[in-house]
Amino acid sequence: MASTNDLKNGLVLKLEGGQLWSVVEFQHVKPGKGPAFVRTKLKNVLSGKVVDKTFNAGVKVETATVDKRDMQFSYMDGEYFVFMDMETYDQLHIDRKAVGDAANFLIEGFTATVAQHEGEVLFVELPAAVELVIAETEPGVQGDRSTGGTKPATLETGHQIQVPLFITTGEKIKVDTRTSDYLGRVNS
Repeated sequence: MASTNDLKNGLVLKLEGGQLWSVVEFQHVKPGKGPAFVRTKLKNVLSGKVVDKTFNAGVKVETATVDKRDMQFSYMDGEYFVFMDMETYDQLHIDRKAVGDAANFLIEGFTATVAQHEGEVLFVELPAAVELVIAETEPGVQGDRSTGGTKPATLETGHQIQVPLFITTGEKIKVDTRTSDYLGRVNS
């Protein structure tokens, strides 16, 4: 249990029938008249839904213990992603639903943060940007600006993104894992 005065970004709360909500944003408000309150923006850990919720100041809220560990992606085992704990070398099989959009950017050897609550995997979080190789893209035609100077490209993971016309097959690029945006070339 924690007080609403102890809220901080990233804290996971257990609300409304055991659902887990992560604090994205919070603000303590002390109006001139009336009691103080805390305005929060909460994100459902499993569904990703974001809601605004207001708590009275000093109210007790139940917190959830979420164990976040850096693990290395090892390989695919059917529909499961197999991660290895870098400290204990234990292997963890995680289904595609829990991996979510991170699956678009995972290659063997990548390190990701795996969040668990009471032994259940909640989500897999990648760094904000990763470096991947372009597996396939059409050659850019000079003068073709009808598409705003971008073309589709397939990453080594099979995920398709938009890249500038000058990018070629086999090049290593930096990609934003949250938006799938091209961030730049990686100089080897």
